[in-house]
Amino acid sequence: MNFLGFGSSATVLFKLKAKKNRPKKKVVVTGSKPRVKELCIYQGTEPIAGEIVITPKGRKLEHIGVKIELVGQIELFYDRGNHYEFTSLVRELAPPGIMTTSQIFAFSFENVEKEHESYNGLNVQLRYFLRVTISSQYGVNTIAQEEDLWIQNLNPPPQINHSIKMEVGIEECLHIEFEYDKSKYHLNDVVIGKVYFLLVRIKIKSMELAIVKRESAGSGSNMVNDSETLVKFEIMDGAPVRGESIPVRLFLSNSRLTPTYSNVNNQFSVKYYLNLVLLDETDRRYFKQQEIQIYRNTIS
Repeated sequence: MNFLGFGSSATVLFKLKAKKNRPKKKVVVTGSKPRVKELCIYQGTEPIAGEIVITPKGRKLEHIGVKIELVGQIELFYDRGNHYEFTSLVRELAPPGIMTTSQIFAFSFENVEKEHESYNGLNVQLRYFLRVTISSQYGVNTIAQEEDLWIQNLNPPPQINHSIKMEVGIEECLHIEFEYDKSKYHLNDVVIGKVYFLLVRIKIKSMELAIVKRESAGSGSNMVNDSETLVKFEIMDGAPVRGESIPVRLFLSNSRLTPTYSNVNNQFSVKYYLNLVLLDETDRRYFKQQEIQIYRNTIS
């Protein structure tokens, strides 16, 4: 991938050292020209290494130093002028000098814990990227180019994973009890449960189960909250009767989930809910939400 610096005085090529068959992810990379790009996925404990190839576009390229940075950064979309950096490491690649031909510079960032996952949300973005800077005298024609990375972190299965049992109803009209087999799920898991109708004196015509994502970005008066229904399934069509039990089976693998994120760097959180909705013959809706925890068990 070739990039031009300011003034088109050189091209910068990133060659990441990646394992064979490393998984990749298509994401929208922001910048002056947002674009969809396929990024290599790294685990948070893996080193980031590779080579930088710099080729002068003219006879020579005078500079006062070349460096590469590994940056972890959070951007709130309502506050695009400010970026919150939580990781910033620098490696010097070359001292001041003159380039007349292409030069290759090896780099490596080892033993760097990347504790937060990459994330593209409704109102916030967490990104990791490499930035090469070729500095020039007085800042004229300084070249700076970035290459994005995608970080994912595996989580061990929870040692304690209680089932969920809840009741919802309207006095003397409706009383239902629902049960899910557990409260913590991995990204490719299956939600298994049952809904029991203990009292039915109103005419229910349908019931659906949805997964709702709730993102909170910012803090205080500047906090932005957004909810998004990721997937919705009808689990009953027709009027139930007292004593009836409706099975629930919901596959998570195609639901565009991320793990649950809690107060990442004091900037944002992402939570998920199971939303059970009943619709009566007058189109009144009765619903109950229950938060679930999502964790990552595989790189994908």
